[in-house]
Amino acid sequence: MTDVTRSGCQPLEKSVQQIVDDIAAEVADKAAEIEAAGDAKEEGKAPGAFGIAVATVDDEIYSAGEATTPFPLQSIAKVFALELALCAIGDKVFDRVGREPSGDPFNSIVDLERTHGIPRNPFINAGALAIVDILVEELGDDEQASAVVNFVRHHAGRDTVPLNPDVLASEHEGGDLNRAMMSFMRHHGNLHGSLDAVMEAYVNQCAIMLDCRGLARTGLFLARTRRSRSDDAAEATAVRMRKLLGLMMTCGHYDGSGDFAVRVGLPAKSGVGGGIIAVAPERGAIAVWSPNLDQNGNSMLGVRALEMFGARTGWSVFGPPLD
Repeated sequence: MTDVTRSGCQPLEKSVQQIVDDIAAEVADKAAEIEAAGDAKEEGKAPGAFGIAVATVDDEIYSAGEATTPFPLQSIAKVFALELALCAIGDKVFDRVGREPSGDPFNSIVDLERTHGIPRNPFINAGALAIVDILVEELGDDEQASAVVNFVRHHAGRDTVPLNPDVLASEHEGGDLNRAMMSFMRHHGNLHGSLDAVMEAYVNQCAIMLDCRGLARTGLFLARTRRSRSDDAAEATAVRMRKLLGLMMTCGHYDGSGDFAVRVGLPAKSGVGGGIIAVAPERGAIAVWSPNLDQNGNSMLGVRALEMFGARTGWSVFGPPLD
């Protein structure tokens, strides 16, 4: 098979499978070194396992390492919830949430005071809860709690996707801060549904379990960014994907978003379950997983692997690799 991108770039020096094999081997070999330099959230942990998968727009999938080890999506699911909300009410979503990086921790309530109950973006917790509130309001009672679960199941091509019981328990039992944010937004008229209904749907989407192969397949829809003058549906989809990817690039890694953009050059979204989904427009989706996180809640081995992948493929949105 010849690796030529759809945009007409030169063939890759190695096949995608060779690249992911090389990256997985190098990350495994240098895991301790990478994590030692990664500003770890928890010091002294043994280097984590690592998996990677790439799903291409030509419906091929390539993987290496622990690519079939399941993990909870956590905040990665916020991307899929936002897609459903945009499909439901279009740009009215942005009357309820902003489109700017927050500059505060993902679970901060401080920013809501400054913005009178309007979260700065859809990927901080307050913004994600507002997005879920839209889904609760727009979807029927039989759909709202499982909307994102069903979306993931469909796009991953799986009959079922399990929910992580520990995440379900921890979010239900320790969701006081999220409930406080919802109450604050309700005070400002930016939360319309029942707090219990919003929490149930939010917890369910955080608890979705996938592996790297399933996550890469699920995220592949985001790579469909080619606009069309002759197909209104394709044009609408492409415009919507560009909005999602723009938010992923600027807000997808919380306070680490700028560093990630510089190092990797791909729109992406991380989760504290150790996963990251990255997107190369009109090329494919790349999923990585490793459990040990940096201070911003991003997988240390995952970020390094995506940096390596971007450099070796030239799939960065900022330009091709060095000749």
